Amino acid sequence: MATRKPTPRKPASRATAGSRTRTNGPRGAITPKAPASPRARQANSRSTGSSESGSALTAIYMFFAHAVGAGARALSPDKMAKEDRRDGLPFFLFLLGIIGAIFGWVLIKQDWAHGVHVWTMGALFGRVSFALPVVMIIFAIYLMRHPSTIRDNGRIGIGLFLFIVSISGFFHVFFLQDGKVVQPYDGEWTLAYSGGIFGWLISVPFYNTITIWGTVPVLAAFTFGSLLIMTKTAPNRITERLRELATYLFGESKRREAVEVVEDEIPDAFDGTKVPWWRRGKGAEDSAFDSAIVPADDDALDGLFGDALQSTQLDIPSVDTANQNSTAVVDTTATAPITIPAAEFVAPPAAQVSPAAAAPASTPAAPRVNRPYVLPPLAILAPGTPPKAKSAANDQVVTSITSVFKEFGVEAAVVGFSRGPTVTRYEVELAPGVKVEAVTRLASNISYAVASNEVRILAPIPGKSLIGIEIPNTDRETVSLGDVLRSDVAAKSAHPLTIGIGKDVEGGYVIANLAKMPHLLVAGATGAGKSSFVNSMITSILMRAKPAEVRMVLIDPKRVELAAYQGVPHLITPIITNAKKAAEALQWVVKEMDMRYDDLASFGFKHIDDFNRAVVAGEVKVPEGSQRKLQPYPYLLVVVDELADLMIVAPRDVEDSIVRITQLARASGIHLVLATQRPSVDVVTGLIKANVPSRLAFSVTSVTDSRVILDQPGAEKLIGQGDALFSPMGTNKPMRVQGAWLAEAELQRIVDHVKQQMEPEYRQDVDAPVAAKNMVDADIGDDLDVLLQAAELIISSQFGSTSMLQRKLRVGFAKAGRLMDLLESRNIVGPSEGSKARDVMVKPEDLPMVLAQLRGEPGASASPAVAAAAAVIDAEPAASNLAAGDFEDFIPRENVDRSIITGGNGFGDDEDGDEDAWKLTGRQ
Repeated sequence: MATRKPTPRKPASRATAGSRTRTNGPRGAITPKAPASPRARQANSRSTGSSESGSALTAIYMFFAHAVGAGARALSPDKMAKEDRRDGLPFFLFLLGIIGAIFGWVLIKQDWAHGVHVWTMGALFGRVSFALPVVMIIFAIYLMRHPSTIRDNGRIGIGLFLFIVSISGFFHVFFLQDGKVVQPYDGEWTLAYSGGIFGWLISVPFYNTITIWGTVPVLAAFTFGSLLIMTKTAPNRITERLRELATYLFGESKRREAVEVVEDEIPDAFDGTKVPWWRRGKGAEDSAFDSAIVPADDDALDGLFGDALQSTQLDIPSVDTANQNSTAVVDTTATAPITIPAAEFVAPPAAQVSPAAAAPASTPAAPRVNRPYVLPPLAILAPGTPPKAKSAANDQVVTSITSVFKEFGVEAAVVGFSRGPTVTRYEVELAPGVKVEAVTRLASNISYAVASNEVRILAPIPGKSLIGIEIPNTDRETVSLGDVLRSDVAAKSAHPLTIGIGKDVEGGYVIANLAKMPHLLVAGATGAGKSSFVNSMITSILMRAKPAEVRMVLIDPKRVELAAYQGVPHLITPIITNAKKAAEALQWVVKEMDMRYDDLASFGFKHIDDFNRAVVAGEVKVPEGSQRKLQPYPYLLVVVDELADLMIVAPRDVEDSIVRITQLARASGIHLVLATQRPSVDVVTGLIKANVPSRLAFSVTSVTDSRVILDQPGAEKLIGQGDALFSPMGTNKPMRVQGAWLAEAELQRIVDHVKQQMEPEYRQDVDAPVAAKNMVDADIGDDLDVLLQAAELIISSQFGSTSMLQRKLRVGFAKAGRLMDLLESRNIVGPSEGSKARDVMVKPEDLPMVLAQLRGEPGASASPAVAAAAAVIDAEPAASNLAAGDFEDFIPRENVDRSIITGGNGFGDDEDGDEDAWKLTGRQ
């Protein structure tokens, strides 16, 4: 086999002049280049000169662009940061509009200018091109004033282009040549005076297939669709957007009149003005997976002319931000006040007419008048601080966070942020392969960089593949309760127990339904905003619910927090300030709950809402011979402003009542709100926590308190003044909210309004003492049963021995000695005489009286004070169950003689004696 000869290699050639050669120096050293030739130097100078001239032209162009942009933004109410301006492209559109106006309007008589117009815009858009300069200039000014809403600008641009093309299609169809539609081969001049190329494209396919009778409706649909695209209006929201447009153009009167007309057409079960929420049938709120938070519609995120308050997205080239969506719910619609006839609700001023002069004792009281109950107008509540989309402080924080990532070598970037009223959440996106812990372990470094020790990191943000860094704003905003209740979310919720919470960190309004919680625990340190939330919650009920729909029991051991609500018709008892009476009121609520469940079981219903619907519809019939009158039950809301005071006075009774209510009362329409500023384990016990699923934690002093409230840390990092973590039932992570603020003047106006509607009807048995419990001495405690056995054993045998009690009752020596001391203090046995048995001071025939005294039965005690108290209890009328109040039994405030009703102290009975307006079920 032949072998192939190796090919000889050529020797390496020497390096030519100007090439780099390696020297004998250190490895990697390179000799300097040879001097460039004159031709190369000339080429470099030309390129440098061209780049400098290009930079100069760019600078001149941008100078005029910013000047025109500044003029466009001169009349804008919002100030725009310099770095947010985007004037380059809008100025180009502005120049095109000016040039188009010159060629199409000013120089149209010149043949060369007319030809330029025809060969450009005329051939493309036809006769519409004469109006294009105005459209371009207006759109350019809009872009200069709204540069940050990039997606909205693109959407508006697409809709505007489709609108112009649709109009061009109309011109192309209606401007015919010799009875035929113009074709492109007919020439550019003919196209320019019909619909142009775009008009031909959009109209001729339909014209050739469905004739002009089908083409016109199709073009009209395209035109209408382009308007929906520009205004970001879904087809199912056209009516709502038209109302918003009428409100924007003509004010609130048109919208309010339409609402009043709708409401007047529907009768009410009580006063003829409005159907109760539970009579309207089951809707979306009756879903199997309901949440206490009232959800906001996705369409509510967008305004009629674009939403400038969306989640701000940063223009960072290294991170794709195309899929970041806004969640801010913005609603600036105000509700006009409801006009109350002056002749019906006029009360004499207190300074001019005294109670005695208004209705003398000899003059009979004015007859009761049945009037519709008018809810307070939302205009009473003042608006809050206008929200901001961003500020210079936000940009500075973004820069600080980015610098921390660079310093520690973390491949992450801030892709956007959502500014709330108190806190801004900065969204961080990680590069592929970067651990989440790389960011979370930098919490202290980020706090140092932004000069704040209240930084909270969410890893990840619920529902997003992003890490959230919540940092307090240096320029906080005030959240008004009026803005919350006027929002679209609150307006769409008809439930009477819907309350306004505030705003979340994304700027959206937070509305909650107390009926879905179903019970709420509120805790926080002094000054954190707990009392402000309680006021906002009660005020929300007064603003949205009638006394026939919601009744309240307010317990205020601090005596001053809830005093402003004294006398409102929603109360079933005066505000309770005594801790012992509060414990008795909770026991009354337990009894009321049992009575409601008796009705539900008797008539075959599982929930009080179903029972109320059936009663109003007339589907529930009482047995024959019964005199009972069925009426719907109202919701009963029990608010305890300071739980710690109650747990100090009667911990066992209070805990038992609370646990019983929270375990069973949901289906009976009874809901409990517990507030405390001492969230310790002896106040918020394990049983209470287990049965109160919804929590609202304000700022606390330690992580231990946060774990007691939320079962997790986080509340210790809140900044106070309404900043809170809200964890309703069914959520695994609490949401951060800024509580709504209610001024004292606004609260007083609302209370005065509801007091003018009707007089409160109090239940006399709510805080009535329970005979058996209150007559038992406090030193007996839980040993009553064994004490009765010991007394019976000793009196029957006439032998008082401690060792006998140990043997017979099977108790220890300490317990037997304590029982003997209790019997000695009540003169049942004599004093101790060493090892001898004690003398028995009571005869066997007096045993029943002694046992009755120990039980605390009325009349059994020889003490006159105890006997008098028992007589008072026996004289009280039997309690009736709580039912919806009849409006005929309420006394309008202007027809009331205060001196007769209050008896001088504000809590007495009226002239009708023991008449109880709540006896509506006829229980005997």
